[in-house]
Amino acid sequence: MQPQPHISPATATAAISAALESQRIRKNRGSYNCGRCGQPKKGHVCLLSPAPSDVPTTPIATEPVTSCISAAASSSRSTVLSLTAAPSSRQSFTHLRRALSFDDVDARSNSLDEPDLDAASTDLDLHLDTDIVQPGRFHAVGLWEVLKRLPPSSLLMAARVCKGWRETSRKMWKAAEELRIRVPERAQIGYIGSLLQKCPRLIRLSLKIESDFDATTLACIAFSCPNLEVLEISTSGAAVNRITGDELGRFVANKRGLTSLKMEGCSNLGGFSLSSSSLSTLWLSDLHSLSKMIFNCPNLTEISLEFSRQEDDSTDLVTLVDGLGRTCTRLQNIHIASLKLSHPVVLALTAVNFRMLRMLSLVLGIDITDASVAAISSSYTNLELLDLSGSSITDTGLGMICDVLPDTLSKLLVALCPNVTSSGIQFATAQLPLLELMDCGMTVSDPNLDNTIIEESPSPYKTSGYNQKMFIKHKRLKKLSLWGCSSLDALFLNCPELKDLNLNLCSNLQPESLVLQCPKLELVYASGCQDLLTGAIRKQVSENHAANENHMPRKRLADASKRIQALPSLYQETRDDEIYTGKRRKLEREVCTIIQ
Repeated sequence: MQPQPHISPATATAAISAALESQRIRKNRGSYNCGRCGQPKKGHVCLLSPAPSDVPTTPIATEPVTSCISAAASSSRSTVLSLTAAPSSRQSFTHLRRALSFDDVDARSNSLDEPDLDAASTDLDLHLDTDIVQPGRFHAVGLWEVLKRLPPSSLLMAARVCKGWRETSRKMWKAAEELRIRVPERAQIGYIGSLLQKCPRLIRLSLKIESDFDATTLACIAFSCPNLEVLEISTSGAAVNRITGDELGRFVANKRGLTSLKMEGCSNLGGFSLSSSSLSTLWLSDLHSLSKMIFNCPNLTEISLEFSRQEDDSTDLVTLVDGLGRTCTRLQNIHIASLKLSHPVVLALTAVNFRMLRMLSLVLGIDITDASVAAISSSYTNLELLDLSGSSITDTGLGMICDVLPDTLSKLLVALCPNVTSSGIQFATAQLPLLELMDCGMTVSDPNLDNTIIEESPSPYKTSGYNQKMFIKHKRLKKLSLWGCSSLDALFLNCPELKDLNLNLCSNLQPESLVLQCPKLELVYASGCQDLLTGAIRKQVSENHAANENHMPRKRLADASKRIQALPSLYQETRDDEIYTGKRRKLEREVCTIIQ
C-alpha cells in the first residue's frame, strides 16, 4: 500500500508509532500485521525504512567497491569463501611489466583475480550447522552460502536486514583472511580503517587506491592488521603515492610477519633502508633517483625493481647490485627495468654470483651487448628464464645462450632487440628443446613504421631487413609472441603444443605465406593485420582441429543395444543427403579465439 502524498511525514510517523504502541498493549496469538506500518503482512511490501537500531554504524561507500574475501566458515572442515564482484571489474591490480609474471605459461588469472587459499578457522565459534537465522527460519549455513557471493559493499547492506543477518555477516568478516578493495577517490582513510577492523584474522590485503595517499594509510594497515603477511598497494588514474623511504622502512621493520610487499608509484621514496627477517618477495615500481638502497633481508628470494623512464635518473645500479649480493644471497628471481642498465651493472651482477638464481630479467638496457650475455652465460648456467628485452644483443648473443642453457632454459624474452634477426630466432628455437615461451616482438620490424607504436623504445634503433621469413618447429613451445614484426612476410609454425600466438601489427604477413600446424591453438592476437590474414588463420586452425578429431559417425544396431562404427560409404551418403535435402547442420563451436 503506497502512502498518500498529502500526508506529511510527521503525521505518518506519529500514526505509525501509535499503531505500534496499541499492538504492544493488546498482544494476540501471532502477528498478522507489518511491524513497521501496521498493514496486513499477506502480499505486503513495506516501503518504510527500518528502525534506527537496525542500521549499522559502519560507513558504506557511495560508489561500488570491488573486492574479494576468502575465508573458512565451517566448524567441521575448512572451506573457501570468495566474494567477487561483476566479471567486468575483475582486473589485475599490478601494472608491473616483468618477466617473472611468465612463471606460469598457462595464463592463470594473476594472482589476485581468483584467490585460492585454504584458511583454517576451526577455532571460530560459528555453529553454522545449528544456528537458525530470522526471518524465514533457515539454517545459517544456507545464509552463509548466499552472502559469500556478494561483494563487500552488498555485504554491508545485507547486515541491515535483521539481527540474524547482521550476526552472520559479522562472523563472515571475522573469518576473512584475504581482502581486495578498490578505494574510490572520494573515500576517506576512515573507510579503509572501518573495513580492516572488521577482519582481525586478515593475512592478505590488496588495495587499489584512486586518490593520493601517504604514510597514514600504512599506519592504518599496521594498526588494523596485526597478522598481515601479504600487502599489495596499486595506484589508479592520477593517484599519487607520497610515502617516503623512511616511512616505508619503519613499516617493514614493525611488521615482523610480512612476507610479500608490492607497491606502485614509489617515485617519492628518495632512498630506503629495508630490514626484515621474514620478507621474501619485494616489488617496487616507478622508482626514481634513489640516494641510498640498503637491503637487510636475508630471506629475500624475489625482487622486482622498476625505475621510471626518465633520462635524469641518478640511481647507481652498480651499488644496488653490490648491496643485494652482500645481504640477499638467497635471491632466485631478479627483475630490474631501467634505462641505466649497462655492461658494468651486468659485471657487478655476475661478480656477486647468486648461487640460487633461476630467473633473470634485465629490461630496457640499451648498453647490454653480447659481451654482457657472455658474462651472464659463464656465471649462471641454471637459468630457467632470461629476459633481455630492449637490449642491443645480436644473433651471436642468442648463440651463446643456446650453447650454455639448452638443458634448463624454458622462457626466453628478447623483445625490442632490433639486432636480432629471424635467423637468430629460428636457431634459438631449434637449439632450446625445453623452450615453452618465446617473446621476440619488434625484432623483425619495418623502419618506416611509425615510432609512436614503440612505447617501450627509449631511442631509435636500426632495424632488420625487409621481407624476412621465419620457420619454427618445436615440440614444447606453448606461447609465441611476434608482435610488431612488420618485416615478416612468411611464417611457418609446426608446434603441436602451441596455445597462444601474438601477431599484432604483423602488417606485412601474407595470407598465402602463412602455415599453422598447431592443433592446440586457443588464442591468436591479430590486431593491425590484414582481414584476409585473419580469415586464413581461422580456416587453418579449424582444419587442424578437424584433422585430429574422429568424424566417423556411429550407427545403432537394429536391437538398439549398442553403437558401431558406420562405413565410410554410408557416412558420405548421409552427408550428400543432408546437402540435397537442405537440412541445417549443427554449428560447430569455435575452437580458437582471434582478437583483432
